[in-house]
Amino acid sequence: MKKKILSVILASMMVLSLGACGSADSASTSDDAEATEDTADAATDDAEATEDGEAADDAAASEESYTVGICQLVQHDALDAATQGFKDALTEELGEGKVTFDEQNAQNDPATCATIVNGFVSSGVDLILANATPALQAAAAGTDTIPVLGTSVTEYGVALELDDFNGTVGNNISGTSDLAPLDGQADMIQELFPDAKTVGLLYCSAEANSQYQVDTVKGFLEEKGYTCEYYAFSDSNDLSAVATKAAENSDVIYVPTDNTCANNTEIIKNICMPAKVPVVAGEEGICAGCGVATLSISYYDLGVATGKMAAKILTGESKIEEMPIEYAPNFTKKYNKEICEELGITIPDGYEVIE
Repeated sequence: MKKKILSVILASMMVLSLGACGSADSASTSDDAEATEDTADAATDDAEATEDGEAADDAAASEESYTVGICQLVQHDALDAATQGFKDALTEELGEGKVTFDEQNAQNDPATCATIVNGFVSSGVDLILANATPALQAAAAGTDTIPVLGTSVTEYGVALELDDFNGTVGNNISGTSDLAPLDGQADMIQELFPDAKTVGLLYCSAEANSQYQVDTVKGFLEEKGYTCEYYAFSDSNDLSAVATKAAENSDVIYVPTDNTCANNTEIIKNICMPAKVPVVAGEEGICAGCGVATLSISYYDLGVATGKMAAKILTGESKIEEMPIEYAPNFTKKYNKEICEELGITIPDGYEVIE
């Protein structure tokens, strides 16, 4: 009997021991499951946080805005068109409200260009548009860190005094050139005035790119048998006297893409028209004011090309130091119908009327 009781007690103790082990294993498994769930929840939270962060970054990028300083040398049709094309293209590329333009005009004073650029540098603009050669020169002197895009600049190597210019400036400067084929302009003079003997080269000596153009055209014209003379003026104050002398001694006058001439076409017209001396111009705006014909570009399109370059720089798509100077793809022969009729000049086929 005692042996049976002892056996029952031992059996009961074994059952209780097994039950305790089972309970411990179950608790351990439960704890492991809860830990796994916690880890999964933590991973989910991390993923959601990452997604939220990326969304915030995207939202910040989409809301990013820029300030662009525009220094334009002087107000006239060509430069105005380039500035407008630049603004239109950059706004289209980046979206309405993303760009604030600080647009300033130097009133044909290079010293004022320097003052404007220094103001842009002090205020920390994101990019500078330098419209015309003196504006570009001021920007180059004013900053070597803020991206500078030039436009309405004929020859960057000449403007920036680069001896080894190969089409890319290589620092914080790039842009677009308004250089039309100078040999083509010489060909136009020969086409329209084959019997002329002397060509007067009228330009502002303060504009380096004007000097470059008349030097180059002079070489082409002399190859064709013309005699060329320089008629350089320092500013608008002596333009009248120099233009009068040019009209007295020339059969034809050539005016390059010169900003001072462009801003004073009425003076040139009032001198050359009574003298019956035709003017062939380097760009359409000058031709519309005082010329008979031009081989010209669209300055608005030039500005558009510059605006697209600016968008790539601001968004980080391109580095300005690697961007070559861009040139106008198309050139058009145009003529001033009113002045041609007054001078009795017949324009051959292939020219468009300046509207």
